[in-house]
Amino acid sequence: MQSKSGLLRAHLARKTGCNLETIRYYEKVGLLPEPPRSANGYRVYPPELAQRLQFILRSRDLGFTMEEIRSLLVLIDKGEQTCAEVMGRTQTHLDQVRRRISSLKQIEATLAATLSQCTGENIPDCPILESLGGLDRSSQLP
Repeated sequence: MQSKSGLLRAHLARKTGCNLETIRYYEKVGLLPEPPRSANGYRVYPPELAQRLQFILRSRDLGFTMEEIRSLLVLIDKGEQTCAEVMGRTQTHLDQVRRRISSLKQIEATLAATLSQCTGENIPDCPILESLGGLDRSSQLP
């Protein structure tokens, strides 16, 4: 539902595909400004807030942290953003993503190698458990 001066939260949620509680959370942490209320007490969001919310959601989809998003929004809000500044922050984020991907690839290789050593037989000795730090069967509880 759209009021004369803006969007109600449910309409904003439908328009952006964002959960109602997520919108409330983004207000609480300061990524979205607290909207004014109508005479009957409903929050009324300015239509341009949908674009800001889309920015936040897309940034989250790309793995930006809340602080990274906040810092970008501060630049935008103050009108101080430059392509060079945003590029630098995005490059830093991309470098972090690449490090995580590299780490995940190492984890994948280790798990695949470990799993390939397992026979899957119904026996107590398991190469997977041994590779995870080993279980000394003599020290196990009954």
